[in-house]
Amino acid sequence: MVFSERVDRLKSSLIREILAAAQRPEVMSFAGGLPAESMLPKVEWAEMPSYIGQYGMSEGEPALREAIAAEARLLGVPCEASQVLIVSGSQQTLDLASKLFIDRGTEVLLEAPTYLAALQAFQLFGAECLAVPQEADGPSLVALRQRLEQHKPAFAYLIPTFQNPSAVRYSEEKRDAVAALLDEFKVTLIEDEPYRELVFDEGSAKPIVSRMCQASWIYTGTVSKTLLPGLRVGYLIATPDLFPYLLRLKQSADLHTNRIGQWQALQWLGSEQYRSHLSELRSFYRLRRDAMQVALAEHFSDLADWQVPQGGLFFWLQLKQPFDTRTLLDSALAQDVVFMPGEPFFIDPERNPGYLRLNFSHVAPERLTEGVRRLACVIREALVVEAA
Repeated sequence: MVFSERVDRLKSSLIREILAAAQRPEVMSFAGGLPAESMLPKVEWAEMPSYIGQYGMSEGEPALREAIAAEARLLGVPCEASQVLIVSGSQQTLDLASKLFIDRGTEVLLEAPTYLAALQAFQLFGAECLAVPQEADGPSLVALRQRLEQHKPAFAYLIPTFQNPSAVRYSEEKRDAVAALLDEFKVTLIEDEPYRELVFDEGSAKPIVSRMCQASWIYTGTVSKTLLPGLRVGYLIATPDLFPYLLRLKQSADLHTNRIGQWQALQWLGSEQYRSHLSELRSFYRLRRDAMQVALAEHFSDLADWQVPQGGLFFWLQLKQPFDTRTLLDSALAQDVVFMPGEPFFIDPERNPGYLRLNFSHVAPERLTEGVRRLACVIREALVVEAA
């Protein structure tokens, strides 16, 4: 077989492999970002028009594009429906952006840590990834300026609201500063916001793209975390200089996004029913967040440090005695518990040992405490072996 040269850079997804290994019902999974199945809304199909089963527009359903643009404007994002492209989950945004910007050796700027599937997509196309360390309120501004002064990245990929995996929410000051730096150096921003609606306090923050005046940008989101991930409906909003290229790339990729999923999403977005569902979802996940915090305080206080997330779906733990947490996977699975090692979320995993990402949305509280206890036991045993 003669494959393309990029196949040599093709990596499997560790998250998907872990989830595949954890299909037994007795396994308590803290690994993936899976919504709670009990909170997936019931959907109705009886009123769906028959024409929805036909081929559709590559841009997406016009009414859905209008609804998304209206919601984005409420957040301060300056856009019209003509700038909205409906995609097959926001992961497709990353694929389209990779095709648009990246050749072998193209530099791109990322947080450290960053979303694993973004790293996978960018590296597949040959990107040279530049890391900016994450602080409690957003990226290090000193490091960000240094990277921008010393390099010319094609774009910066950032997740400013309940970042995956760290759960960090950028402060207002950091958002302003990041926008100003990207404008100053004319670097395109890809702002990924899958978790914005999953907020557990009264805080909020305008997107970074709403603060930018000079550089181009792509703002992307999804209904996967608030409605049904199985719909595979996401969106991107792009500045007019980028939109035509992204549309053509979309046409060559899949013609158009699933129209049935788009129709279902449209029944919810902007409605009173949707606002009520979001309120219930936040309350439900806040309780699970609190349950995991109690379990971690009981079983992990001597093992790791962490911040209580104010939104999203994850806790991010840093072990006090760092070692490669990937080596714990088999032992954890033998105890019917799985988690996501933190090393793969960095562009240089071997230099960043000792992190774990734990999802709190999927395991019921009555089982969650036992799962956390078992995981702590696995780590303690590993520390004993390492010290021996």
